[in-house]
Amino acid sequence: MADAKKAADKAAKKEESKAKRAKRRQNVTQLWQAFNIQRKQDKWLIPLMLLAVVVPAVLLFVIGSFTGGRWFMLVIGLLLGVLAALWVMTRRIESSVYDKAQDSPGAAGWALENMRNTVGVVWFTKTSVAMTTHLDAVHRVVGVPGIVLVGEGEPHRLKPLMAQQKRRLNRLVGGVPVYELFVGDGEGQVPLKRLQREMIKLPRNYKKNDVYPINARIEAMDNHGAGANPMAGLPKGPLPKGAKVSGMNRRARRAQERNKNK
Repeated sequence: MADAKKAADKAAKKEESKAKRAKRRQNVTQLWQAFNIQRKQDKWLIPLMLLAVVVPAVLLFVIGSFTGGRWFMLVIGLLLGVLAALWVMTRRIESSVYDKAQDSPGAAGWALENMRNTVGVVWFTKTSVAMTTHLDAVHRVVGVPGIVLVGEGEPHRLKPLMAQQKRRLNRLVGGVPVYELFVGDGEGQVPLKRLQREMIKLPRNYKKNDVYPINARIEAMDNHGAGANPMAGLPKGPLPKGAKVSGMNRRARRAQERNKNK
């Protein structure tokens, strides 16, 4: 019995190790593919990555020449340089993605859904909680600041939607701060590539564990139909530039009619 258990544990560990190796290979492959795609359209990528490797290596080698252990310091510098080069690559790729997604319907919702939870911070995102037939949309994020309503589209069409959502939220979770952000390049708006940073800069009014019950109450309201997603069934993420939206407009209008009749 004991031998069988040991054999089972050994087999489980072997499978776990195999899965981890496969995951690492997949990550390396994806990283290499991303690098190749980016370098073909970004002429500064390779020079900047080389600079990121060389600068810390040379700097630490020089410091090591005066303090001793210059070859050890060179190795440390090269390791730091590789990390810096990877950081440069990911930032350039991220910037390129945001530039392509700019002005595409759904881009802000995509950016919010890709926000990372960190230590002490949690985000619950629901995209397109309100919208117009022009595909202006209001997204809702519940997190440590409270509630954040993010609008993408024309401000004059978004403001009534934002006000309506704010009234609904105040009735349900009165006292929870509600912030409003408008995505765009105009005055008082937040550029898409800075949206996540602006969210992180908001005050931390709640602890992580306090966010869960707040979101649960709001989700309960949604599940009862009052806050049903009006864009359910539409493609997620930014729409390609030049894509035909007439069919999506029809679906959006039908969704609005259904919500009005509830």
